[in-house]
Amino acid sequence: MSTEDAPARGQATQRVWERWREYAADPAADLPRILGAALTAFAEHGYHGTSIRDVAAASGLSVPGVYHHFRSKQEILRALMDATMDELLGRCEAALRDAGTDPAARFDALVESFVRFHMFRRPQAFVGSSEIRSLEPDNRAAYVARRDAAQRMLEDVVSEGVSAGVFSAEHPDEVARAISSLCVGVASWYRPDGPLTPDQLVGRHLVLARRMAGAPT
Repeated sequence: MSTEDAPARGQATQRVWERWREYAADPAADLPRILGAALTAFAEHGYHGTSIRDVAAASGLSVPGVYHHFRSKQEILRALMDATMDELLGRCEAALRDAGTDPAARFDALVESFVRFHMFRRPQAFVGSSEIRSLEPDNRAAYVARRDAAQRMLEDVVSEGVSAGVFSAEHPDEVARAISSLCVGVASWYRPDGPLTPDQLVGRHLVLARRMAGAPT
């Protein structure tokens, strides 16, 4: 992949992550144009239903132009899924930094970050879940390791809350998995024109997540 504009793009992306509640209206806005084109194509037609020629046409490049940046369609998929995890983990880490050391605040911030990501990054969430099967073994293992790291963040904040007496969950890891499923599921049904605002949806999911963790009513 070309790295000509990597430093500037990386700095801009990091600033976006620090504003972890803020999302561009276009899910592909923060992606390089080839990955943005691939995201749209993979979400609409699937990895195997998309050709390099399709990605080239959607990104305004020639096929050789795409191959100048990526050696294969598999490399594009890996880069796209890495970018998705970079953003999810970056936003979650920023949310935890904002929350400080209070266990309840850290729990709320992390759950909110997960919910907002799956509201506003629905194509990335869909491709990440549906196309993991299309990753080659080494790429799949690397992606799963990063996905597990995100899950451990939830496990840690639930455990912190239990240790501090904020939550009463008897099985923190199982509760964390249930909360993860709750947040990830938002991507399958959320619509921007729905009856509730994003803040209202976040509030309702925080109530559910706190109850699952055993917070006092």
